[in-house]
Amino acid sequence: MPNASSSALLLFGATGDLSRRMLLPSLYALHEDGLVDAGLRIVGTARSDMDDDGFRAFAKEALDEFLPADRKDETKLAGFLDRLHYHPLDASQIEGFAGLAEALGDTSEGLSIFLSTAPFLFEPTIEGLRRAGLAHDGVRIGLEKPLGNDLASSQRINDAVAAAFQERQIFRIDHYLGKETVQNLMALRFANMMFEPLWNSAGIDHVQITVSETVGLEGRKGFYDDTGAMRDMVQNHMLQLLALTAMEPPVDFDATSIRDEKVKVLRALRPVKAEEMVRGQYKAGAVKGGSVDGYADDLGDTSDTETFVAIKAHIESWRWQGVPFYLRTGKRLAERRSEIVIQFKGVPHNIFADRGGKLRANRLVIRLQPEEYVRLQVMAKEPGLDRGGVVLREVNLDLSLTTVFAKARRRIAYERLLLDLIEGEQTLFVRRDEVEAQWRWVDAIRKVWTAEGLDVKPYVAGSWGPNAAIALTERDGRSWND
Repeated sequence: MPNASSSALLLFGATGDLSRRMLLPSLYALHEDGLVDAGLRIVGTARSDMDDDGFRAFAKEALDEFLPADRKDETKLAGFLDRLHYHPLDASQIEGFAGLAEALGDTSEGLSIFLSTAPFLFEPTIEGLRRAGLAHDGVRIGLEKPLGNDLASSQRINDAVAAAFQERQIFRIDHYLGKETVQNLMALRFANMMFEPLWNSAGIDHVQITVSETVGLEGRKGFYDDTGAMRDMVQNHMLQLLALTAMEPPVDFDATSIRDEKVKVLRALRPVKAEEMVRGQYKAGAVKGGSVDGYADDLGDTSDTETFVAIKAHIESWRWQGVPFYLRTGKRLAERRSEIVIQFKGVPHNIFADRGGKLRANRLVIRLQPEEYVRLQVMAKEPGLDRGGVVLREVNLDLSLTTVFAKARRRIAYERLLLDLIEGEQTLFVRRDEVEAQWRWVDAIRKVWTAEGLDVKPYVAGSWGPNAAIALTERDGRSWND
């Protein structure tokens, strides 16, 4: 049973925004392409009081809004909606889970659960599932973040889940791991001989990881002000990108091998000093040509919550000794961008110097969004007779995933993650020891903030963050890839 596809999928928070925008469109795409078994039942649950027909109408409205026009096949839409069922549930009331189990019916052929809920509901939800007989050996449970707000609360949630489920049944979700370009990072490193010999402190000067947003709070006031950029983005997405970039070659492309290597990186992260990080908060400015308010105005109150973080991180290992990893993330920045930049070291001797040729070190840019590409910046000679000297210019060798694989179906991350949950493939999910290693590092940083009184520095909306973040790289003789 553990390796078989589930015959039913249970969606908690089925009437929420994540379900509307991502889960239902993703499940429809899997249905449309015949990637899930024809007998798979999808049961939604939430506090909203509706029946099957009401949930199907809700789903139809969501698909009309969020599906691309070329994906709307009315026959397949009707077939997908027929899969959907609904059972209302207040997850804080454990006695209500018996009715949920009755609505699901026989789950002996496998049940996958997608749990997206407020942190305070994790423990009663898990206990309710256990008491209702929905935590048996054939059940898998996918956990959407946030899984706590520090190490202690994360451990409480993990302990509660572990009391009902074995680790092989637990699928902790970080949707960045479902992105095609993130997976291509492993193919780039481990399927090409040209990169791996240079992927270390001998060949690489530094690494940059940027996840920038142009949006502000966007209806997340309460959650975001309690969380901040460090816990919202660095603790999960950015540390997972760092781990994939820095990990040693795994023995195999499987869940155990890959996650073993990622956790080694996370445990090797050096504690960060006060002078190696910057906190920021946006003030009024202009984004995409329009004026926007500052964070305090968006929030409706004063706050010292950070909307921007920049960190100079180090990995204490032979491979990465002396190589800084610069991380930055923030809201209301100059553009929306997620990327990993590998800055190689320069060549040891410039043979063109006497002829006027100037060199720049090679740079590899792995763009995750909004475009998806891998770009290697190399030096080339400009055409000409060179009587006035050799002119060297940086040119791009581009692999545009959108162009090269134009005929392939572009899938959003949740399509892959939901299918892997249903089929029991854990490679792209986060193991408990990874989560806790991430929290230990982040908690230590937040303790430094408190001990050192590290204030948030203002930055103008539409910029690349506080000036101190620029200084973080420039005092090392480096610069951000803006």
